[in-house]
Amino acid sequence: MENINNTYFQGYYKDIWKNIIPEELTAKEADFIQQYFKLAPGDRVLDLMCGYGRHAIALGKKGIEVTAVDNLDDYIQELNAVISEESLPVRAFKADVLKFEAEGLYNLAVCMGNSLCFFDRNDTISILKMIARHLNPGGHLFVNTWMLAEIVFKDFREKSWSNIRGTKYITESKYYIQPSRIETDHLIITPEGQQETKKAIDYIYSISDTELILSEAGFALDEIYSVPGRRKFTLGDPRAYIIAHKI
Repeated sequence: MENINNTYFQGYYKDIWKNIIPEELTAKEADFIQQYFKLAPGDRVLDLMCGYGRHAIALGKKGIEVTAVDNLDDYIQELNAVISEESLPVRAFKADVLKFEAEGLYNLAVCMGNSLCFFDRNDTISILKMIARHLNPGGHLFVNTWMLAEIVFKDFREKSWSNIRGTKYITESKYYIQPSRIETDHLIITPEGQQETKKAIDYIYSISDTELILSEAGFALDEIYSVPGRRKFTLGDPRAYIIAHKI
């Protein structure tokens, strides 16, 4: 069965997502990535589920060679336009991440913006094994998520409402135990009154689950931060940055 999140970022939500993420956050994450993993111009990074390429662009501007992959054609076209205009050392591909096979070896792979939680346990392991095959010995994985059990359980809300630059964004969520996941129905209403509905599934893993999944895929968990490089993750923090290395 096709992962329903393959179509999640199409339509109006494609632009909502860009408005949700502050540019300052992307800059800080990119700076951390470069400094923590000691990346130098010419080093290679694999950016899976790259979206509109905010990290690929930021790292490319630092001279880092990035292979960026996403399933949404609109995002890849937008990213390729920026790559061409700014002559960045970035290659962008539209591909189903479950079928994608990277080429060559990389210093680092990143999965940012909560993207890895779209996949169930078996698919997550499959993706991570592919990543491990294409990392240099001792290469690293960097994952950003806000769907760890230690985050979700503290402040799970069945309903939410927000207004993002005039667009109303209404969600209704249900938590299911096996497999542990949150299924969310979204209603988007534009200022002109146009409506769009979406459904998303986010799979929930505890830190212990995450460590087991990483181990099965050939990684060892190193650290989890809530603020990259500054504060280690504690129960209930709103986001997590997971660092692992290839065994």
